[in-house]
Amino acid sequence: MEAEGRVPGPPLPPPSPGGRGGAGAEPPAGAPGAARGPLLAAADVLALDDEEDDLEVFSKDTSLTEVNSFSPSVPISPSSMINQYKFEDEPELRDLFITVDDPESHITAIETFITYRVVTKTSRGEFDSSEYEVRRRYQDFLWLKSKLEEAHPTLIIPPLPEKFIMKGMVERFSDEFIETRRKALHKFLNRIADHPTLTFNEDFKIFLTAQAWELSSHKKQGPGLLSRMGQTVRAVASSVRGGVKNRPEIFTEMNDYVEIFSQKINVLDKIAHRIYKEEREYFNEMKEYGPIHTLWSASEEDIADSLKGVASCINKCCKATEKRMAGLSENLLPILHEYVLYSDILMGVLKRRDQIQGELDCRVDALANKKTEKDLFSEEIGKLEDKVECANNALKADWDRWKQNMQCDMRSTFTNVAENNLHYYEECLATWESFLASQTVDLHVEEDS
Repeated sequence: MEAEGRVPGPPLPPPSPGGRGGAGAEPPAGAPGAARGPLLAAADVLALDDEEDDLEVFSKDTSLTEVNSFSPSVPISPSSMINQYKFEDEPELRDLFITVDDPESHITAIETFITYRVVTKTSRGEFDSSEYEVRRRYQDFLWLKSKLEEAHPTLIIPPLPEKFIMKGMVERFSDEFIETRRKALHKFLNRIADHPTLTFNEDFKIFLTAQAWELSSHKKQGPGLLSRMGQTVRAVASSVRGGVKNRPEIFTEMNDYVEIFSQKINVLDKIAHRIYKEEREYFNEMKEYGPIHTLWSASEEDIADSLKGVASCINKCCKATEKRMAGLSENLLPILHEYVLYSDILMGVLKRRDQIQGELDCRVDALANKKTEKDLFSEEIGKLEDKVECANNALKADWDRWKQNMQCDMRSTFTNVAENNLHYYEECLATWESFLASQTVDLHVEEDS
């Protein structure tokens, strides 16, 4: 390590998709992170024209860098100050490990569905055991996400994969689709486990530990139909009233940032899928190209060895291309698609924050128009002001944490893609150079003879 001892400021997240740890610490009381900087480190922004097949490179777009830093002044409790320091020579401690594996098909007279095994290992005192194993279906994950959004409306809940057909997939119950979904569900739970607040949610604990019948019973204890309708009515009423009157500038900047981020990440997602499609077509053609040279060598005795050497080089490049495609499908495409989903989640979080402030604005207007019941309105306004303040602080802190994780994921993803590309071209170049060198030697031998 370059330096030892305590280093001020929040630690950088590890390169794993789960982002920063912190599952073993008490959740900070709105402590903001320190994520700053442009979205893609001032990289050239790629743009995709839906009517053209060619890729275009836009000039540098500084709109993302102009709305990239926020300075929330959030009070930090003494206990959360501990989380702002870290010994660099100590590994980041975790006390909750979750694995999603072993998909299993279930066919009934009514429906066909897949369940996944969720294995949890923990050393936390609030758990009755150190290890749990349960089976969960996709609907259970949806329930957990909705409960987290209900309990923490202004925290950024990790996305789930789409319910039916994911981009690039055709068959819902194909092995490829099931494996893609399993990985996404695994990442979803581990992102929650790594979150300093969500990891202590009671519904999350029940999801990890309760048996199927216990979870089903717990679901029935949730808010009834009238309660959910009330939430929907309030959301619609807030949208009808229009934008909030006194939205802080920081949240306007966040909204602008998310709109630009959503546009750019969708463009990158489209380009990545196009690259993968073209790479697959190239791979399929190359698989047929090698055997042709092998068959050709049977009818050309004079150049048979050279043709077989070409076929061997093509086969080696074909295997390298297949490995490169696997890297794109496993490392690049899922990350980009996850952040496409994140952009929708961020929009929803900002809307829920505006709804909370909209309720406060409505009560303030009512107090200005009514002289009676002033004390009652004042007390209600005080509670709403506290609610808005808590929502603002939670979103500010989670925003910085999300940006830090996003920048780390993007940096590691594109670095990994670049390294894989370098290795691919180096391998193919070495293959052909070796073949050419052998042909040169044979040519000199023939000339000498």
